Amino acid sequence: MFNANTPEALSLPNRRNFLRQVGHGFGSIALASLLQEKTRASVGPSTLLDARPPHFPGRAKSVIWLFMTGAPSQVDTFDYKPVLQARSGEPLPGSDPKTGFFQTSGKCLKSPFDWKQYGQSGSWVSSLFPNLSQHVDDMAFIHSMYLRANNHAPASIELMCGSTVPGRPAAGAWVTYGLGAENQNLPSYVVMHGRKPRGDEQIWSAGFLPKTFQALALDARRKEAIDDILRAKDESEAQQRSTLDLLRDVNGEHASKRGAQADLMARISSFELAYRMQTAAPEAMELAGETDATKNLYGLGHKETETFGRQCLIARRLVERGVRFVQIFAGKGAAGDGSVDDVPWDGHSDIEKNHRSCAAATDMPAAALIADLKARGMLQDTLVIWGGEFGRTSDSQGSLGRDHNPHAFTIWMAGGGIKGGVHYGSSDEFGYKAVENKVHVNDLHATILHLLGLDHEKLTYRFSGRDFRLTDVAGHVLHDILEG
Repeated sequence: MFNANTPEALSLPNRRNFLRQVGHGFGSIALASLLQEKTRASVGPSTLLDARPPHFPGRAKSVIWLFMTGAPSQVDTFDYKPVLQARSGEPLPGSDPKTGFFQTSGKCLKSPFDWKQYGQSGSWVSSLFPNLSQHVDDMAFIHSMYLRANNHAPASIELMCGSTVPGRPAAGAWVTYGLGAENQNLPSYVVMHGRKPRGDEQIWSAGFLPKTFQALALDARRKEAIDDILRAKDESEAQQRSTLDLLRDVNGEHASKRGAQADLMARISSFELAYRMQTAAPEAMELAGETDATKNLYGLGHKETETFGRQCLIARRLVERGVRFVQIFAGKGAAGDGSVDDVPWDGHSDIEKNHRSCAAATDMPAAALIADLKARGMLQDTLVIWGGEFGRTSDSQGSLGRDHNPHAFTIWMAGGGIKGGVHYGSSDEFGYKAVENKVHVNDLHATILHLLGLDHEKLTYRFSGRDFRLTDVAGHVLHDILEG
């Protein structure tokens, strides 16, 4: 006859023994539930996302990065070059052959767009941006950006991770690691995209940081739906909470016997965050409560601007609820089906046709975001960034297009402690390369972190025997574009 109390039986993996080993019966499980906050603190995963003080008082609380996937042309958007206009069709002069910086046999290609000056700052903006041009006095333009990579994927990784070396954490992950989450019911780092940009998820990866700091990625083609966020219909909230408590305790006991296991702690933390998000996330993503005036401002209901407008409005709602870092990877028709209309800012064959299409989809929503943040008193502590992964050549590719150019491109920033109406650095008279106050992405990242109250040299993480940072071993804060 089988005896359940024999040593042999006690060693069998049945349900009774499982409960006896992990919780010593339901009484202990109930006690663990009553003490769950204390237990969770002892296990440790929730502390990974606890809000942490900055190194010094920051001017910005959150970042919204409007990433123009595919690389807009600087000389067709915000970097006006009258010499290029006047010498269109002539050979583009090269640099000193001894430097080897660039050599080209192409012909100058003037911008096909009209240009005007706007605002008290007299900033030049092309006719691509009738809406954004109204906000130039809130923007600081960096005209001397440059990168080392010349192709989309490595350039996007360099721009977001500070290096082309695979496996490095992205800027949003570093910010979340440095500051934690202001709202414990929402992810601190959110990415929105359509067709994934070249570089794929590496662009927003947590790299070697604990996966707790990984972005929540939302696909516009699925209307930013969050997979598996809702509780099963046949499960009550109490049942789900009990399951998670038991799972946390079992995983915590497993981890306590094996030293630090960052991935396991991150997984426990992700279960808890997903549980808390079940109410908070759908509310943040739901636009029904927004007024018709707000929806019209962002271009909702119009085919061209529907997708990017919805993403920008969601971004405002997320930062309004304490999300630290939101990034939108925007091309034209991001919610498309991969058809010819679903293209990024990548005007190799026809810069005018490509850029008109992309600008029509993004200009109105981006301008609405600035106006909306400003009207709500949020622009002062929300840093908005606009730009692509590199620039475009000043000479033609074929007869109407422009090729990749990492030697000069323009990024603008607004809000969050930025001095408006400022132009920093410059490219040469043809717009081909940065020549004055050159700004590498390490400098850009140092400035972003500074605005958030983080010292880029002190924000480090030890991995493989060395202390890494977002700015690698470089980076200088661009104090000239910051408010005094």
